[in-house]
Amino acid sequence: TRSLLGVFEEDAAAISNYINQLFQAMHRVYDAQNELSAATHLTSKLLKEYEKQHFPLGGDDEVMTSTLQQFSKVIDELSSCHAVLSTQLADAMMFPITQFKERDLKEILTLKEVFQIASNDHDAAITRYSRLSKRRENEKIKAEVTEDVYTSRKKQHQTMMHYFCALNTLQYKKKIAMLEPLLGYMQAQISFFKMGSENLTEQLEEFLTNIGTSVQNVRREMECEIENMQQTVEDLEVASDPLYLPDPDPTKFPVHRNLTRKAGYLNARNKTGLVSSIWERQFYFTQGGNLMSQARGDVAGGLVMDIDNCSVMAVDCEDRRYCFQITSFDGKKSSILQAESKKDYEEWICTINNISKQIYLSENPEEIAARINQSALEAVTPSPSFQQRHESIRPLVQSRPTAAHTSSTGSVGSESATLSALSLDSLVAPDTPIQFDIISPVSEDLPGQAKSSGQTGRRANPFGESGGSKSETEDSILHQLFIVRFLGSMAVKSDESPDIVYETMRQILAARAIHNIFRMTESHLLVTCDCLKLIDPQTQVTRLRFPLPNVVLYATHQENKRLFGFVLKTSGGRVDNRQTSICYIFESNNEGEKICDSVGLAKQIAFHAELDLEEQSRLIAASSRSNPSGGEGHFLVLSSSQSEDSDLGEDGKKKKESET
Repeated sequence: TRSLLGVFEEDAAAISNYINQLFQAMHRVYDAQNELSAATHLTSKLLKEYEKQHFPLGGDDEVMTSTLQQFSKVIDELSSCHAVLSTQLADAMMFPITQFKERDLKEILTLKEVFQIASNDHDAAITRYSRLSKRRENEKIKAEVTEDVYTSRKKQHQTMMHYFCALNTLQYKKKIAMLEPLLGYMQAQISFFKMGSENLTEQLEEFLTNIGTSVQNVRREMECEIENMQQTVEDLEVASDPLYLPDPDPTKFPVHRNLTRKAGYLNARNKTGLVSSIWERQFYFTQGGNLMSQARGDVAGGLVMDIDNCSVMAVDCEDRRYCFQITSFDGKKSSILQAESKKDYEEWICTINNISKQIYLSENPEEIAARINQSALEAVTPSPSFQQRHESIRPLVQSRPTAAHTSSTGSVGSESATLSALSLDSLVAPDTPIQFDIISPVSEDLPGQAKSSGQTGRRANPFGESGGSKSETEDSILHQLFIVRFLGSMAVKSDESPDIVYETMRQILAARAIHNIFRMTESHLLVTCDCLKLIDPQTQVTRLRFPLPNVVLYATHQENKRLFGFVLKTSGGRVDNRQTSICYIFESNNEGEKICDSVGLAKQIAFHAELDLEEQSRLIAASSRSNPSGGEGHFLVLSSSQSEDSDLGEDGKKKKESET
């Protein structure tokens, strides 16, 4: 709006500049009879130069240009006349343009100054309102500041609408102010010369009559437009009265949680030092998967952050309310923003969360967002069967093959047809508690998970290197590191199908959405041939350790590839002589399938390593039975190998080592 207002103000300045030149030219005609010819020629010249003027809102330049060109020809022919009646020129020529210059153009300047003052007062009121402390709130001060915001916002809105009406009316007055003086000038010349047969033909009189009719039509259009704009202003004043409050009533203006686009003013926190920061108010808007900001006076917005696959969460600032933090998908960039009201605060979080899931790329983004939010709301109500509840989270993938990975230990279980007949209670225990965060690093272990001697308080190197002693994963040939965020975990009753992981994902995401839990703990997931480790990215301390043989099932979500989970069968916490299974759900940077592939590769390597050990044990046992003399045969093999190495020489040994 302010950019468009700048175009109108630029047009008004161009009109003012041009009218001043035309006024000076006509004033010369009025001032002196001796300079009539020169002044008339200058007027004709200015009329010819109208087509060279650049009016940003000149929509009918062709009609005006042709009309003024015809006028310039006639005025040029009349430049030889030397006598002009001053009274007629004063009444017919100078009066309309003087009124336009002294009244209409000055009115535009005055309204511009008043609008600027009202805008500054509104900014000051908003700044004072944003600085209200949420800890030490004085109701009297809050009421005064709220009333100040209401008054300044209403004043700014009313001033703005009157200013806009004056700018729109100026486009009509510009035509009248230029055409009426010229028409009056020509009529004065006709009256003065009486006959006018030499220069004023019947065709010219018809042209002037048409111009007069056009001016009247323009005047009628202007009056009709003014009446419509006044009615619109009155309607907007009535409809906009509740919006003047900074924090509107949520019952009258409900929160829209299905948005994939949003724009509005936000306060951004910018650091000015190690511990100091300032808040800057700017206009923010979403454009596709990008968050943009635009300062006043800028023609276009600038990129703030790529919010595809980002994370957004509510934060608690000491001096501000309604604050939330956006973190990029790689975790390298974050921004803390403050909304003006609770409604905007919740809508911004929901909108950015919808955009981060790339819903905006679909054909009906708001419909899909509504369906996801509706599924989240319905998740707290148990459905008659698991099949109905599971279809709510994947309505579009009936024909798509299941994108899940199972462990190499053969824990595949029954088919999905059997699972569809199972009730929900056979998969997830009723009233099962959900853990949304890792309690504390290395302070608590999983049920039945033994704590290693070197685990407590020791920093784990994610690349398997250590200083003096060997770590438990140093001998592993697989080391892959991923950035993950822990969403939650809960106990499950079965570990025989990837649908268990899907149902756990749905319940945890639904619980987070219902209870407005946006915080997530970021960790490094280290995949080795022995175990899975959650490592603190700052201190490199191992938070949790999952033995690889206990990971019996793992899968990634069919639609959102950032979500993955696995089922861990613990050795302790037996219920009815059965082991306990816990499903852990994580969010990654679009690497869910890679993590599942890495876990599958680790289990394959571990499985083949176990087979090799069994084969070696079998061969040693067979050799011992065939050679009762003990280790002589083994000694001969070693001796043969040593003699062979001695014959190879130094270069041969190196080559053999590299081949090995």
